[in-house]
Amino acid sequence: MNHLSRVAISSLLFVAWPLAHAADGQAIFNKGGANPAAMACMGCHGPDGKGIAAAGFPRLAGLPAGYLAKQLRDFRQGSRKQAVMEPLAKALDDAEIEAVSSYLAQLPSDAVPDLRRQQIATDPTARLALYGDWSRQVPGCVQCHGPGGSGVGEHFPPLAHQPAAYLVAQLQAWRDGSRSNDPNQLMVGVAKALSESEIQAVANYFAQPAAQEATP
Repeated sequence: MNHLSRVAISSLLFVAWPLAHAADGQAIFNKGGANPAAMACMGCHGPDGKGIAAAGFPRLAGLPAGYLAKQLRDFRQGSRKQAVMEPLAKALDDAEIEAVSSYLAQLPSDAVPDLRRQQIATDPTARLALYGDWSRQVPGCVQCHGPGGSGVGEHFPPLAHQPAAYLVAQLQAWRDGSRSNDPNQLMVGVAKALSESEIQAVANYFAQPAAQEATP
């Protein structure tokens, strides 16, 4: 094989690698990883990655790849606990985690309402979500998680369009210590400051973003 042929083959492999990488992520999502214990993601998170609200399985579509990869590594290391996800994450290798996270980040997600029109919120739940309660050192959810709970970067995931049951479970996990993988333990303090009824109300608020548009 001459030098030009080797260069041509190397160039084709260089171009094809990202496509193969993306295809691996889709295959993991649809069929599972190389290890049989790494089950297909779509079984719980839906064929479109938008979750299954009735079962409390969260949306993964459109979440930042860095956030998703971190959660899988945290499940693997034990700073985030969940009976199904822990063994699944342990069965994925680093390359599989990166591949499936990148694939999920590229999936389309539903639009999030623009809350900038809401100058004054009088509903207690909307006030908590938008402004927080600084008498208890509770910031507004959107102050970290972005307008409408759309998410900000790799550390503040979207809240919008997540099942209410999932959001409630996460706040309870922050509170009881079964989840401890947040920056500076911010969510631990927030979760412990909220009552059960506030947790449920805020979870419902972000689970049904269309209702936010009607907030005064």
